[in-house]
Formats: sequence, structure tokens, C-alpha cells
Amino acid sequence: MLDCQIAELIYFCEMLFSLFIQGLVVGFLVSVPLGPIGVLVIQRTVNKSRNAGLFSGMGAATSDTFYAIVAGFSLTIIIDFIRQHQMIFQVFGALILLTLGFYIFFKNPVHDLRRNKRRGTTHFQDYISSFFITVANPLVIFVFLAVFASSGLVLNIREPDHALVIIGGVFIGACSWWFTLSGLVSLFKHRINLRVLWWFNKSAGIMVWLFVLVTMIVVITKNIQI
Repeated sequence: MLDCQIAELIYFCEMLFSLFIQGLVVGFLVSVPLGPIGVLVIQRTVNKSRNAGLFSGMGAATSDTFYAIVAGFSLTIIIDFIRQHQMIFQVFGALILLTLGFYIFFKNPVHDLRRNKRRGTTHFQDYISSFFITVANPLVIFVFLAVFASSGLVLNIREPDHALVIIGGVFIGACSWWFTLSGLVSLFKHRINLRVLWWFNKSAGIMVWLFVLVTMIVVITKNIQI
């Protein structure tokens, strides 16, 4: 009897570990594409500190985890609402990203360095701002829906312990990517002078604008074909 209980416990732990690893991989892979948030994390790491970049990434990871919960638990009311108002969400998200691009483009690295030395950095603001920038793009839900459907990793609301393990894996996986990215950027940060920072801000702002432009072209093209 005891042997059976131990065997069941081992099987249960192995299953939870497997679900956690799968969630971790999903969270990591969904975060890897270097979109506007990736640019923002790099920019804040270079201009402020590694922790500023990391907390910015964690804000994005929190938003991604929220949408993973919506997708995994198949919250059809929210998903249907987003589908019905997809164009509004895309325009709203594009405006936020354009604003972000202007903000980065016109930032003065000298003023940033002076302010950070004088007041330090507010990591909570880094976290919250990146969270809201990411949450403004709820179409991420459909990315997770596609990943869950293709991988067979479907959350079952009748088994909340399994769901929590997968969601925890998604969050840790996403944070792992931002930890890696901010660490790599910080590693070479000492080679960057103020002139390079100035040009980096200009380039980062332009990259965000190009991302928005390409995204809107794709959306308009799809709507015309439909």
C-alpha cells in the first residue's frame, strides 16, 4: 500500500514537473521575438541599469502570463470581445507604440544619466509602464492559443493545480528570457559611450516606428484580401 502511494506521488511530481517545463518553454519562446518591448528593455538597460531592463521585462512577462491564463482557460467572453473589436485594439496599440517610439527617439542620454545619479531609478515605474504597453496588445492571446493548440498543452480548469504549474512555468520562462537579454546587454554596456547612447536611442525609436508600420501594413493587407 505504501509503495503504491509513493509510486503515485512520484508520478504526480513527474507530471507536474513536465507541465512546468512545457510552460517554461512556451513562455520563453513567446518572449524571444525582439519586438518593441525587447527594444525598450535594451534601451533601459543601456541608459539606466540592468535592473531597470529586467523589471521592464518582468512587466511584459506579467502581461504575457495574464493573456496565457485567458487563452489557456478558454475565456471565450474576453476572446470574442477582442475578436469583435480587433481593429480598435490594433489602432490603440499602434498609437501607444508610436508614442513609445517618440519618447525613446527624443530621450537625451545625458539627462537620463544625471537624473539616475541624482535620484536613482524607480523599478516599479519600469515594471508598470512595460506591463501596460504589453497589455495594450491583447492579440497576444491568439499567439498563446496557437501555441497551446499546436503543442497540445491545454489548461483544464477542473484541475487548477495543473493550470497553476503551467502558468508558473510560462511566467518563469518569460522572465528567464528578459533576465538573459538584460544580462547580455549589461555585459557589454561598459563599451558604450554617450555618443553611442544618443545614436542607440534614435535607432531604437525608429525600430519601434518600423515595427508599427510593418504591422499596420500587414493588417491593412489582410483586411483588403478579406
